[in-house]
Amino acid sequence: MQAGDPKYAHYTRLLKEELIPAAGCTEPAAIAYAAALARKELKSLPERVLVEVSANIVKNVKSVVVPNTGGLKGIKASVAAGVVAGCSDKKLDVISLVNEKQKEEIHLFLKNIPIEACHSNTDRVFEITVTLYSGNSSVKVRLVDSHTNIDLIEKDGQIIFSSAGKNGNNAPPITPDLDVESIIDFADTVSLPDVESVIERQIAYNTAISKEGLKGNYGAGIGKLLMTRYGNEIKTRAKAAAAAGSDARMSGCEMPVIIVSGSGNQGITASLPVVEYAAEWKKSNESLVRALVLSNLIAIHLKSGIGRLSAYCGAVSAGAAAGAGIAYLSGGRMEEISGTLVNALAIVSGIVCDGAKPSCAAKIAAAVDAGILGFEMHSSDRHFCPGDGIIADCLENTIRNIGRLGREGMKITDKEIIRIMLEQP
Repeated sequence: MQAGDPKYAHYTRLLKEELIPAAGCTEPAAIAYAAALARKELKSLPERVLVEVSANIVKNVKSVVVPNTGGLKGIKASVAAGVVAGCSDKKLDVISLVNEKQKEEIHLFLKNIPIEACHSNTDRVFEITVTLYSGNSSVKVRLVDSHTNIDLIEKDGQIIFSSAGKNGNNAPPITPDLDVESIIDFADTVSLPDVESVIERQIAYNTAISKEGLKGNYGAGIGKLLMTRYGNEIKTRAKAAAAAGSDARMSGCEMPVIIVSGSGNQGITASLPVVEYAAEWKKSNESLVRALVLSNLIAIHLKSGIGRLSAYCGAVSAGAAAGAGIAYLSGGRMEEISGTLVNALAIVSGIVCDGAKPSCAAKIAAAVDAGILGFEMHSSDRHFCPGDGIIADCLENTIRNIGRLGREGMKITDKEIIRIMLEQP
């Protein structure tokens, strides 16, 4: 693929827009981002706050620790952190610079300022609206469709910004304009200076939080458990590295991660197993960068038909993509990568997303295991065949089936999961 090819520019832009840092789970970060934007316009601390969110936001905020808050969870903690200490210029890294004094101020804000949190009256899967009130003044900020996509900023009833039916002025929704054959071509031919800084940052950030997860005492400690119980072979290290990163970020670790498809867990899952295999096989840095270009773009491609939030666990897409990245590292191209992806998707499609919380680390381990098994199956000339369940006659049609399953087939499942979660304390 030549640099002048429209797809070349498109894929390069996608990597730069998708692979961005985030502190903690991205849904609480998005709420904090909206709150920080509103506070910036209000220019003072509010006297009360209204937060309206779609049901899937509730699902992904309810059980996860908001970093830099002293262990707080939930929508109100996310808003308080954004209002008191958020830096909106940093987007999903909005609460990464909170100091100890500000942590105390966040707790005082929660204690003293009324915050009403409720479901928004919307058909959108992803919508966050934060309104701050002070005296006769108010500021409303609404995000839709993706974590930094500003749909509306309104002050005292006057519209400051409106997307007016466009994608807004930040990250657009995931584009479906991808295919695996072109992704492989791009990974093979992209000029390293066009992508190297983005990929190197992903390696550095995600490796760092993985090491912290293996060292510290986070969540259920899935990464540490895998290493303790199953030894030090490469398959175990690949699963443990990804799981440990999730262990840490789901349980309040303040270190940032580089996300993919709006998700830190997916960013960790798509990258760290490939990093581990590259080290095991003594691959060059160039080979690793190209394999991660491929893994990230395939993760985006697999998720694009499903949508940002769904009852379909995003780790499945990222784990399959990691398997494809491993196949690429081994010298595989279209045949090997296609076989790996089809096998992996046949194994674990159907894992449900019941929100962000410590058990995500175990789901990540299962998804990475499926990605590796998919690769090893193809290497041993073993395959699942067209007509086996959701497997279609070609890779791209199988990917379309996955999108249909996650986007349409699991809508009712998603609603039932949310009802069940809201019944829990």
